[in-house]
Amino acid sequence: MADHQPHDRQHTPESGSGRAYWDGRYRERERVWSGAANAVLVREAADLAAGRALDLGCGEGGDAIWLARRGWRVTGTDISGVALERAAEHAAGAGVADRVRWERHDLAESFPAGEFDLVSACFLHTFGEFPRERILRTAAAAVAPGGVLLVAGHAGWAPWQDTSAMDPLQRAVRFPTPDRVVAELELPEGAWEVLLAEEHERVQNMPDGTPRTRTDNAVKVRRLT
Repeated sequence: MADHQPHDRQHTPESGSGRAYWDGRYRERERVWSGAANAVLVREAADLAAGRALDLGCGEGGDAIWLARRGWRVTGTDISGVALERAAEHAAGAGVADRVRWERHDLAESFPAGEFDLVSACFLHTFGEFPRERILRTAAAAVAPGGVLLVAGHAGWAPWQDTSAMDPLQRAVRFPTPDRVVAELELPEGAWEVLLAEEHERVQNMPDGTPRTRTDNAVKVRRLT
């Protein structure tokens, strides 16, 4: 996943949710995402010492492969088996298949086991019922002492999206501020350090190649104990 195409993990209410929807979406095209890593991950993880990483909503594997190339042992998880099959193929092509483990999870129902030095959750937005706050708290609990949780999200709808034409469920999607994300993590006082909680602009290339600017946000916290 990367900036060459819109990459929020959204589904429309009329399309349904869950594994069947995402498998169907990935089958529509040979490649849904660009294959490059998300810019926010590249920026915020570049200086971290390689260890064990967990990529939530890994899609076709761009972030996980980028981490693996930098020496990380990565667990990539997604709800779509089709996406995970492609991710495994891409990892093999990149020569890092032995550094990435792929697991299929609906994060509303199950979560990868283990502790990680980096847990990355980039653009986990969705329509309908989705316990994002609970999932992110579970993600924080999976961070090993000294490790980092990185949460990236949109600050709101993109300027080119017509919200007036949206279904009520679509319009109800929450885009929490960075401070709200930190608060909803419910981090124990004294056990975590907030390294980053801010909005930023980025250029997102549309499918026709037209560059457009939108506002996203990022939260980066380190577990101290």
